Amino acid sequence: MIILRKKCRMLREGNATTAGGWEAALVLGIIVPQSNLGSMESDMYKRILVAIDGSVTSDLALREAIGLAKDQDAMLRLVHVVDVTPPAYMTAETGSAVALHFPLAEYQKALQEAGEKSLTTRAVTARDGGVNVDTKLITVGMPGERIYEAIEEQSKQWPADLIVIGTEGRRGFQRLMIGSVAEGLVRISTKPVLLIRGR
Repeated sequence: MIILRKKCRMLREGNATTAGGWEAALVLGIIVPQSNLGSMESDMYKRILVAIDGSVTSDLALREAIGLAKDQDAMLRLVHVVDVTPPAYMTAETGSAVALHFPLAEYQKALQEAGEKSLTTRAVTARDGGVNVDTKLITVGMPGERIYEAIEEQSKQWPADLIVIGTEGRRGFQRLMIGSVAEGLVRISTKPVLLIRGR
């Protein structure tokens, strides 16, 4: 918590640097499940899971996680979730006609390859930052499976001490229609979640 307060103060005072074309990040705070409140220590984050989706905001979250991992001497696990669920409009009757023009298997394979490439690129960034890192590509494909549920499950299996995720900070109608992986994760997570908002 001391490290994050210092980082927040630096951002507030304008002392945070923006190296390599990175935009400034806004650390929204750590959301800690009530069951974890009694075990809070200043050096408790040894395994940090970072959700990566290839966006500028997730890159900002990665940058914050790298800094935190260096300060805490922690390991990072970068996670990218690929949703290969067939579109809702694809039924048994329309599936063959749609597949003729839009091959679903090729699309799903392309999504997985893009996810692997994104993870590889970000892992290099973390290693260049002096952090021990590994990656995990997760595929969800059943109707009703949620990306945030896959992230939460991975945080338990690994197991992570902290989850870092970017958020766009949508409000109103956009938030209602689009939803938010970060918001869903915060609602169900049994681990502390550090939200990083892009600017």
